[in-house]
Amino acid sequence: MKIILEKEIEARKIVVSPRPVWKCRACPKYGKTPSCPPHVPSWKETRDWIRCFQTAIIVKFEIGMSDFEGGKREALRYLLEKEKGFFAEGHLFAFALFPGNCNLCGECEFEAGERCPHFTNVRPSVDAVGIEISSFMKIDFSENVLYGLILID
Repeated sequence: MKIILEKEIEARKIVVSPRPVWKCRACPKYGKTPSCPPHVPSWKETRDWIRCFQTAIIVKFEIGMSDFEGGKREALRYLLEKEKGFFAEGHLFAFALFPGNCNLCGECEFEAGERCPHFTNVRPSVDAVGIEISSFMKIDFSENVLYGLILID
């Protein structure tokens, strides 16, 4: 995993709509992880929630395909550490959003019908809550990248 962009944006520029959530329905992880629908807030709730923030940090991760799951896991941990850092600086409502489904664990207990052992670390997927990354980033589909987001009050 390599961070290729970390940029501050105005939270008011983030578009939230049902379109990304509908894309989630075609994913094989839909309904199976705690970061995916229907286990996350609705896009309408997210739209209202986003209005409470002034700033967001977009983080673009380059992920190697030889160890995609491991690289993605590193990206999730990085976002959680950044969130924790912002909280320590006094941003009490700082909140990270994951790029795609949660894969903090190698074997997902939630997917197996058990309680998630890391539930306090799981964050919703950017897409799962209806955030349109293309509303503030130009997306190049030839890149092997993931986008995470951290909202800051």
